[in-house]
Amino acid sequence: MPDGTLKRLRAGMQGPTPPKAPKVPSDGTVGVVTQARSRRAWAEIDLDAITHNARVLSRLVRPATLCAVVKAHGYGHGAVSVARATLTGGALGLAVALVDEGVELRQNNVHGPILLLSECGADAVDAAMAYGLTPTVYTAEGIAQFAQAARMLGQRTSVHIKVDTGMHRVGAAPADVPALVRALVEDPLLRFEGLWTHFPVADGDSAEDRAFTVRQLALFDGAIADLARADVHPDVIHAANTAGAIVFPQARYGMVRCGIGLYGYLPGDTVGAAFSTAAGGQHLRPALSLRARVVSVRTLAEGERPSYGRMRALPQRSVVATVPIGYADGVPRALFSNGAHVLIGGRRRPLAGMVTMDQIMVDCEEDTSVQPGDEVVLLGRQGDEEITADEWAGLLGTISYEILCGIGPRVPRVVINAPEPTGGSITPPIP
Repeated sequence: MPDGTLKRLRAGMQGPTPPKAPKVPSDGTVGVVTQARSRRAWAEIDLDAITHNARVLSRLVRPATLCAVVKAHGYGHGAVSVARATLTGGALGLAVALVDEGVELRQNNVHGPILLLSECGADAVDAAMAYGLTPTVYTAEGIAQFAQAARMLGQRTSVHIKVDTGMHRVGAAPADVPALVRALVEDPLLRFEGLWTHFPVADGDSAEDRAFTVRQLALFDGAIADLARADVHPDVIHAANTAGAIVFPQARYGMVRCGIGLYGYLPGDTVGAAFSTAAGGQHLRPALSLRARVVSVRTLAEGERPSYGRMRALPQRSVVATVPIGYADGVPRALFSNGAHVLIGGRRRPLAGMVTMDQIMVDCEEDTSVQPGDEVVLLGRQGDEEITADEWAGLLGTISYEILCGIGPRVPRVVINAPEPTGGSITPPIP
């Protein structure tokens, strides 16, 4: 990456200063509804863990720079507070999926480069320009829309082009890249800043997956070489997600886009093994824990069948605790049938019946010490025990990304260990 670009990234001067606008009621939380302020269920977001993870990853990928992916409300953690924590930890830019996500960051005074990961629709181009977001384009129509908006606003904007090297979701075919770049270079108000691609199986365990990623890199390098022969050299070249940055060092180029790693998780055993080798004993820390409090306790006879469907008979006389969190909050019903546990008093406890929309019921067996007000940990650590998003993902046949992003908007996010005041943080649940 040229020195001038790196200096500009460090100074956080990408794009114009966004216009004054009313702040969205975010404060880094995730659409918290009013009644959630007094719920006895919440997610704790450890911003020190986010900052730590960003610092570990930014050091690991040097001399490439770190772009923090904070789309989907920061993977369910709260985009504004997560963005600030990653920048504190060494990220030099941010990435989002939607223009609205970038606008939310700008309206909450988050500065620095914000890359849009998909080409936006014509109706969002003006907002992207007004808030100094860096667009990704991969069609002639997308370039024309930004060129027109730039002329109307009298504003120059930097643009990235995405290349489809095999994922076949979005992006320009390698053969189409030269024409798209030419259109950018020839427009006086568009600046060709970046070229990038994306890996679908960089986290794969098989030789076939690894070979596919290597072929993607060859295609991408070919596109870079074609531009170089035309004396076109983008300032920023990027390809690697968290898995690619760790498993394929040659994919780091000038910048990497890390998502799941920032939140304390690695996508698969191959990535975990490569990270252990490369990180020199450093570890990532999960940043989100999902917690609640017991609201009701009753003792039920052996053979009773709690909850909807009466799916399971209690094997013995048991203390059953009711906890106010359910599938509307991102606790999937399938956790019951797949044998999930929660933590109460530092011990693993099975679910006593099917997860309901607003509540779960926990089999505490003969433990009469469990009382209303006791803390329940669904994700996170309590005493010597820990339940992770990876554990849930394994039970449910999915990935940790879906678990984290699936925690619903009515679960209040309570920020802890913030590197700086985040402003307007919600009141913690009533003990």
